[in-house]
Amino acid sequence: MTKKIVITGIGATTPIGGTARDSWKALLAGESGARTLAHEWVGQYDLPVTFAASAKVKPADVLERHEIKRLDPSSQFALIAGREAWADAGAPEVAPERLAIDWATGIGGVWTLLDAWDTLRERGPRRVLPMTVPMLMPNGPGAAVGMDLHARAGIRTVVSACASSTESLVNAWEHLQDGVADVVIAGGSEAAIHPVTIASFSSMQALSRRNDDPAIASRPYDVGRDGFVMGEGAAALVLETEEHAKARGARIYAELLGGAITSDAYHITAPDPEGSAAARAMKAAIEGAGASLADVRHVNAHATSTPVGDIAEYNALRRVFGDALDGIAVTATKASTGHLLGGAGAIESIFTVLALHERTAPPTINLDEQDPEITLDVVTSPRALGEGDLIAISNSFGFGGHNAVAAFRAV
Repeated sequence: MTKKIVITGIGATTPIGGTARDSWKALLAGESGARTLAHEWVGQYDLPVTFAASAKVKPADVLERHEIKRLDPSSQFALIAGREAWADAGAPEVAPERLAIDWATGIGGVWTLLDAWDTLRERGPRRVLPMTVPMLMPNGPGAAVGMDLHARAGIRTVVSACASSTESLVNAWEHLQDGVADVVIAGGSEAAIHPVTIASFSSMQALSRRNDDPAIASRPYDVGRDGFVMGEGAAALVLETEEHAKARGARIYAELLGGAITSDAYHITAPDPEGSAAARAMKAAIEGAGASLADVRHVNAHATSTPVGDIAEYNALRRVFGDALDGIAVTATKASTGHLLGGAGAIESIFTVLALHERTAPPTINLDEQDPEITLDVVTSPRALGEGDLIAISNSFGFGGHNAVAAFRAV
C-alpha cells in the first residue's frame, strides 16, 4: 500500500534570502539575486563574466566560527538550511535510528579542493589542512546535516549535476515508502562561484555575459536570453508519512506525490532537443502516484535561460500535456535566484510547495519579449491558482542527461 508522504518543514539560504520564507517573499516581490562580484580574483584572472547570484546572507553571519573553519562553504549552506527546516518542522521527536538524510550536490567542495592545491604549490604539503578531504568530499554537506541532527538511519548523497537535489527528494519518497525511516531530511547545496567554474562555464558559452546589468541577466524564455547565472546556497525539506505527521500534530505544507528519474543518453552537456526522456520523467512522476495529468495546474520549470535548454524543456512539456499545456501556469524561478546547480531542485521544490500551500504561482522576472517558439503561459506577476485539487511539478535536468521530476499536491 502506498503511503502519503508530506512536507512538514522547509529551510533555505539563497541569493534572494537568508531563510526559506525570506526567499519566498523576495521571489513574490520580483527581486533578483544576481550582482556584480566584488572579489579581487575577478579582475586578477580577467574573467569574461563578472557577476553571479551569490548568497544574500553569508554563512559567517549565521554559523559559529569553528563551524566555518571546519566546513566547506557547500556544507556551511547545508547546515544552515537543514537546521532551519528541522526547526520549522517542530524538531520532531524521532529516534536517531529512524531519521535519515537524502542530500545532494552537483560539484561539492570545490573551494576547499582548489584552495588546498594552491597551498600545496605555494607553501608545501605540511601546510595543507588535515581536514581537507572531509571538507571537499561531495558527501560532506549531507554528513554535516546528519551529524548535527544525529541521523542514524542513513545519510545518502546524490551527485547528478543540476538534477541532484530533485533526485534526493525522489529518493526520500522511496525511503519513506520502504520504511527505512520515519522522517527524512532531503535537500541540496552548492557553493561553486569560483574563478575555475566561471571560466569553464564561460568557455562553453553557457553563462550570460550581461556584465553591465546582472539583475536582468537571467531571463528564461526571453528572445534575448544568452545563458544562465551562477547561483549558490542550499535548501532542505523535512518529509514524513502523513500518519507520522498527524500523530505528532505537525503542520503540513503539501504532499509529495512522488517523482521520477530518467536519462537522455544523448550528450554530456546538451539536452535532447526532442525532450523525450524528460517527458517520460514528468509523466511518470504524475501518473506513477495515481494522479491525473488534468489536475496539474502549475509547473516550476528548470528553465535556466539558455537558448537550447529552454526550448528542449518546452518540447518535453508539450509532449506530456499537449494542448492542455496552454492552461498551465509556468514559472521559471531561476530568473530571480540564478542557477544553484545541485541545490536548484531543492529550492525550486520549496517554491513549488509554497505555491501550493498559498495557492499562488510566483512570477518569472525579466521576460520582456517571449520567444515565439515557446508558447507557454508564463507567470510574470503573482497569480492565484484557485481552489480544488491542485497538483504541481518541479523539473530539474542536469549535465550527463539526468532528468528528475517531483510532483506535489496541495493539502
